[in-house]
Parts: sequence; structure tokens; C-alpha cells
Amino acid sequence: MIPSKTPMDEAKRAQIRDELYRDIATRQVSYREKALRILPHICANCAREFEGKRLRELTVHHKDHNHHNNPPDGSNWELLCLYCHDHEHEKTLIGGHYEGARAKKDTLAPSIFSQFSALDSLLPPETATPDTPQPPESK
Repeated sequence: MIPSKTPMDEAKRAQIRDELYRDIATRQVSYREKALRILPHICANCAREFEGKRLRELTVHHKDHNHHNNPPDGSNWELLCLYCHDHEHEKTLIGGHYEGARAKKDTLAPSIFSQFSALDSLLPPETATPDTPQPPESK
């Protein structure tokens, strides 16, 4: 037997409605909504077009990686699909240029490994051959 749902009281319904309207208003002033209004719905990297439900796969990338730099003309934004956006951030992480960080290879200690250090122990001791000149013996 399915339990019957009690109808929502008017105060709770008004609270949920106010939260929804507040979320919509916040979204409309967000930089993503502004970017979607002024930029074409095309990934700037792979040139795929997005519309309808797939528009959520289009993200705003900050060219200077500063999420607080949101000029009203959108000069710091470019629209990238999810895959290209991830690739862009991975590219900068690998290069060591993200947020002023140094590349990991520059911060590593130098290696103390020497590949030829045990070579002498593997070779047999030198023996004189008849073809090689002998050093003069000192008396």
C-alpha cells in the first residue's frame, strides 16, 4: 500500500518558491550566465556547438586563471566544453605555470645515483696481453 502524501503547507511552499527565485536571480547575475549571453555557444577550442540540455556541458574558462577577474565585457572569458576545459587546466599544471607554482621537476633534489659506480666490480682484473707494451720496471 502506498502511503498518502500530505499536502505541503502554504508557508513551506512559499519558502521553497522564494529559494527558487533567489537561485534564479543569483544565476542570472553570475559570470557564467553573462558569458552565455554575450559569447556564442561554441567551444573555443574544439568548435563544437551546444544548445538545449547540452548547454550545461559548456563551461566558462578564465584566460588568466583568476576567477575574481570578471570584466563586464567578458574579455577574460572563453567558453570551453568540459573536456577542453579539463585539458586546459591539466596543460598548465603539467607545465608548472598554474597559480605561480613551479614545475615539479625543478623542485626535486638532484639524483645521487650513478649507473656506472659498480662497473669495476663486474669486470675481471686487468691482465697483460702480449700485444700491449709493458711498463718499465723500476729497480
